[in-house]
Amino acid sequence: MINTSQYSVNTQTWTNGRHDVQCVKVIDETIDARTYCFTSTEPVMHFFKPGQFVTLELEIDGMQVLRSYTISSSPSVPYSFSITVKRMPGGQVSNWLHDNLKQGDQIAVHGPVGIFNCIDITAEKVLLLSGGVGITPVMSMARWWFDTNGDVDMVFAHSARTPKDIIYRRELEYMDSRITNFNLNFICERYDIGDSWSGFCGFFDEQKLRMIAPDFLDRTIYCCGPTPYMTAVKSMLQNIGFDMANYHEESFGAPPEEAQLDAEQQMEDAAGESIDDDTLIEVAFSKTGKSVKIQPGGTVHLAASQVGLHIPKACGMGICGTCKVKKIHGEVIMSHNGGITDEDVADGYILSCCSVPQGDVSVEY
Repeated sequence: MINTSQYSVNTQTWTNGRHDVQCVKVIDETIDARTYCFTSTEPVMHFFKPGQFVTLELEIDGMQVLRSYTISSSPSVPYSFSITVKRMPGGQVSNWLHDNLKQGDQIAVHGPVGIFNCIDITAEKVLLLSGGVGITPVMSMARWWFDTNGDVDMVFAHSARTPKDIIYRRELEYMDSRITNFNLNFICERYDIGDSWSGFCGFFDEQKLRMIAPDFLDRTIYCCGPTPYMTAVKSMLQNIGFDMANYHEESFGAPPEEAQLDAEQQMEDAAGESIDDDTLIEVAFSKTGKSVKIQPGGTVHLAASQVGLHIPKACGMGICGTCKVKKIHGEVIMSHNGGITDEDVADGYILSCCSVPQGDVSVEY
């Protein structure tokens, strides 16, 4: 059946929020990495900033599970979007997706959001560094610049275990063959007997960096990969005098102070410590008529959990935007990391996971 949604004159533009989507294609990239292509069940143009991500809302073994994945496709192909997922040993969501999600299935996603992108962070000369499935955000950027004929000098260096593990290899080689402002480099930890390989071997290090991008000091770096990979890259760059103001990475990082306060308060409550009622702040939930008093420093999300309300949350750090609710009354301090737009804030919305009431507060939930 032909999907006629792209021909609708009422097509809407994708905005941060909860969306029902359908899986329309599944592509095997490598033996353990798979791309899932989605379209919205309603006519939507999927515009986003290359490098941003979505949060999948899934039901696994009867429990709601939320997990964030970077969009690997480019907004230059707006009638669909894709994520690429590597099967991880013991990974609850990655294994479920590989074993269960198929063409025709419908799920809900939240987003798109993310401050790691090439629209808010612009440059004329870039070095795209990736390891493993961390290739997805920088691939989205490269696809965007390629499709739009962007005047950006790109050096792309991707690290993989073996040549067989290189995600998007053929497409990257095609891009490299078509434009002069794209310099492609692969680094493989090892190669197996029978592999035809003439690229770099071993791990990404200073020597390879200077060979791949002799002018790296003049470039803006976008980096994504496993934590050990990014830690090693950052340490190397710092040691050789790179201006780290020009280094950007996709990382959820450590929990913010507000999340730590939530955990501390939960431990204190469990221990039955005495609390001065005069210092407590009331958080009310208008739709359910529930309310609770919490200690100063606790978040709206913590207050909801204490009265049995489940506000969906994925990152817990104000990145994914999953926990957005509307504030009706009162003031909060919101320490988010790009998971909400200025327009949403102007309309009264907050992210419950990182919003700390400054007095009595009421939200719509």
